[in-house]
Amino acid sequence: MVNITFLGHSAVSLEADGKTLLVDPFLSGNPQAAVQASELNPDAIYLTHGHDDHVGDGVNIAQRTGCLVVACFELATYCQKHGCEAHPMHIGGKRDFGWFTLKLTPALHGSAKMSDPPIYMGNPTGGIITLGGKTIYHPGDTGLMMDMELIGRLHNIDLAFLPIGDNFTMGIDDAVEAVKMIKPAQVVPIHFNTFDVIEADPDEFADKVGDLAEVTVLVPGESMELA
Repeated sequence: MVNITFLGHSAVSLEADGKTLLVDPFLSGNPQAAVQASELNPDAIYLTHGHDDHVGDGVNIAQRTGCLVVACFELATYCQKHGCEAHPMHIGGKRDFGWFTLKLTPALHGSAKMSDPPIYMGNPTGGIITLGGKTIYHPGDTGLMMDMELIGRLHNIDLAFLPIGDNFTMGIDDAVEAVKMIKPAQVVPIHFNTFDVIEADPDEFADKVGDLAEVTVLVPGESMELA
């Protein structure tokens, strides 16, 4: 069983067997954030890509707790240079971390820290995460892509987090097409309504998904059990 908590934007907490994996902990500066970064003590963090609204507080949390950060090679190296214990991976690679496994998938997006000058953070990724006997797909920020059909064919996805906010990622209609390809049992929409430019109606998404999958709309701070 996996306890899933939506923390706002694309940030989620996945807890199984007494351990917690945190994904994209954008909390400080996030108007949707359900908790403060100082309240979180994960055992590991997965960062999908290098944009500030996904790396978020990841480096600070890892520095404070000593937890492992997993990310693509360039982003992991950045975290190492900032005092984090980090494990580098890249797209297509899979790693067993003992209590969870992670396989990195492509994502159609960008990845840079927008400093002056911008810092290259490698390719954006999605992740197929296995823990607590369940398989969860967190695609990071991405547009619709045919790779999702392959992901659905090769993996029995128990739950998919899918961005629906449009503009920077898939919108509602493309996310519905993603459901058709991935064929997850359950879906939780993410990456919407944090800012005006990504406003979207999750209930419209749920209606359009229909019987393709069970859609659970979580408000920031709300949890669900994946049994």
